[in-house]
Amino acid sequence: MSFNAASRPVKLAPSLLSCDFARLGEELQAIASADWAHVDVMDGDFVPNISFGMPILAAARRASGLFMDVHLMVERPERYLRDFAEAGADGITVHVEATAHVHRAVQQIKELGKKAGVTLNPGTPLEAVRPVLADVDLVLVMSVNPGFGGQKFIPESAERVRTLRRWLDEVNPDAELQVDGGVTPANARMLAEAGATCLVAGSAVYGPDGGAAGLKRLRDALS
Repeated sequence: MSFNAASRPVKLAPSLLSCDFARLGEELQAIASADWAHVDVMDGDFVPNISFGMPILAAARRASGLFMDVHLMVERPERYLRDFAEAGADGITVHVEATAHVHRAVQQIKELGKKAGVTLNPGTPLEAVRPVLADVDLVLVMSVNPGFGGQKFIPESAERVRTLRRWLDEVNPDAELQVDGGVTPANARMLAEAGATCLVAGSAVYGPDGGAAGLKRLRDALS
């Protein structure tokens, strides 16, 4: 864990989407020094890709004691909240575009005893999450269009982070502000200085020299 400009701890959450699933247990061991493990769930409907579901999460839960940070890129996520909670999620994040009842979804997640997060696509105005900022444990800024790993960071995302940090400081300063998409050692410190408290990275962690080395590069960049 490193620190951002406002002295908030910056968590690192490697995205399992980029790991080798034939070696899931080993890949999780390689990032044992991370703060969280980020689990991207895609349904082929809300986003044009399909990733994995409850069985993979349950396997990851058995293999690791890391906080399991589940990002649901699925339509009507309310249908699956209990299933993912029971499979081992510690936190669940839903998209405001995927449900007509985001307040209810946040409440359901909390009633399941899990941390509740909300997120939105890069093209969605930030005002879409503002009504629930006081109620959530986490806000995720997508800095690529969701659906695929390995994409390049959208530069305008940095200003979105700054704006959300300011809004959160007004109503919910303890909430995590997470960034996911194109996070690398080259932009990690900038994002922390903008106010991010949790960085998700996939291909930047799981490179050819392994997850432990990739994680160290990010920590070195932050420090």
